[in-house]
Amino acid sequence: MKLLVAAALAAQAVAFSTGPSLSARSASFVGSSSSAINMIPQQKKQEEASFFPFETSTMTKSPLRSANIVPPSQSDTALAAKGPNEEAADGSADVRQLLGVKGASETTDIWKIRLQLTKPVTWVPLVWGVMCGAAASGNYHWMWNPFDETDRNVMLGLEDAAKGFVAMILAGPFLTGYTQTINDWYDREIDAINEPYRPIPSGKISEGEVIFQIWFLLLGGLGIAYGLDVWAGHEFPTVLALSIFGSFISYIYSAPPLKLKQNGWAGNFALGASYISLPWWCGQAVFGELDKPVYWVLPILYSIAGLGIAIVNDFKSIEGDRELGLQSLPVAFGIDGAKYICAGSVTVTQLGVAAYLYSIGEPTYAAILLALILPQIYFQATLLLPDPVANDVKYQASSQPFLVFGILATALCVGHHDFTA
Repeated sequence: MKLLVAAALAAQAVAFSTGPSLSARSASFVGSSSSAINMIPQQKKQEEASFFPFETSTMTKSPLRSANIVPPSQSDTALAAKGPNEEAADGSADVRQLLGVKGASETTDIWKIRLQLTKPVTWVPLVWGVMCGAAASGNYHWMWNPFDETDRNVMLGLEDAAKGFVAMILAGPFLTGYTQTINDWYDREIDAINEPYRPIPSGKISEGEVIFQIWFLLLGGLGIAYGLDVWAGHEFPTVLALSIFGSFISYIYSAPPLKLKQNGWAGNFALGASYISLPWWCGQAVFGELDKPVYWVLPILYSIAGLGIAIVNDFKSIEGDRELGLQSLPVAFGIDGAKYICAGSVTVTQLGVAAYLYSIGEPTYAAILLALILPQIYFQATLLLPDPVANDVKYQASSQPFLVFGILATALCVGHHDFTA
């Protein structure tokens, strides 16, 4: 059953691998329609409170002013949104709005706008990571395991299913939602160039409402994390500690003065770790222990592969990044240099993991992983390397499913291997 559920999640990942899933522009957590006010100055000026550390807009010294994109005569809250959003013509515009991806329909429903800010399409990799961590623990119980007659305790299986579901809610809607909202908040200037139809630069949601959402998701997520620690009987609150660490990384990824996303290497690795390592560790901590170095090293290696995936999503933002002085890897090394860094980080790290699995006496899992790496190399040669800008979405949709199944295969191997032998 676990494998069937995992396969269903992978199918979702395939359907939604359109770039934002590991986008470096995206960053491993009440109101009515009338409140979706326009942030471009009106006759009546609204006072917005500042909720440290998420200060309200101060555009006086922003890159947009320096580039003369926002004229000096405009209010400090003006974000110079340019041009309308082009809705998808295939009938998926409403779904795209709820998922937080391009081609979305327009709406004034504040709840749909709040959901759009959390970019639900980006929850899928985190949910997948939690499941991989549960598999790696070797201690997830089925309600009725057809392959093991000793693992058919329905009540224990129901409890583990409930724990896994809560861990997914923590990793997805709450902490990924927090990450995406805070990223959009600090990206409101560059989004005015690259994606002016996003909720904040377009003025569909007020600054105060965004700040409230950030705090609600952050504090709610930390509360759920502590509840999972209590449920799992942890003496040390491991899940809470991982959640605090991940939330801090999300903050410094998006917020000044560090703003890791301005540095291609640090930003992309932080992104990869947040989407792969942290949810893996969370899932494993809920069902088992993180008491061996391999439990830390393997997710970190896959985070390096995640760095490569993040680079793919930087190609489409190169114009805005260059204009605002952001040192993404395509800006720093050029498109030709960055595409080889991308391909190398994705492929070499996975080959290293396959070699490790073989070295510990797991040749079957090593062969499975190698079989999943070969299609990725093919798609790199036919899509990524010839034209990473034009083929970024197609490459992600074609190659990424093999990567995520490789992560699952590795996690299952770790969960079944006897490290005491």
